[in-house]
Amino acid sequence: MSGQLQLHDEDSIVRCYLCRNDAAGPCMRCRRSVCGDCCVIVEGKAQKWAVCLRCEKNEGTALSGWASLALFFGKIVLTLIALILLLAWWAGDLG
Repeated sequence: MSGQLQLHDEDSIVRCYLCRNDAAGPCMRCRRSVCGDCCVIVEGKAQKWAVCLRCEKNEGTALSGWASLALFFGKIVLTLIALILLLAWWAGDLG
């Protein structure tokens, strides 16, 4: 039952932030509670995700979080390689 909203004792019903109906779960991007009518189901690699209509309109439905993370780490690795080559050249090891 992971990913589903659950009530405990005297908790009130969680409402959708777009239309105020009963919420079904959180949006994958903004983490706000949304109902089934106010979200789009997007398939990831191993799981399905809900994206609210506002996030879908602004950012689309692509799950590009992993690509941006890989690009971020790729930039760090390339910077470190360039720094190592620069230091090796400066020390006289490359020529």
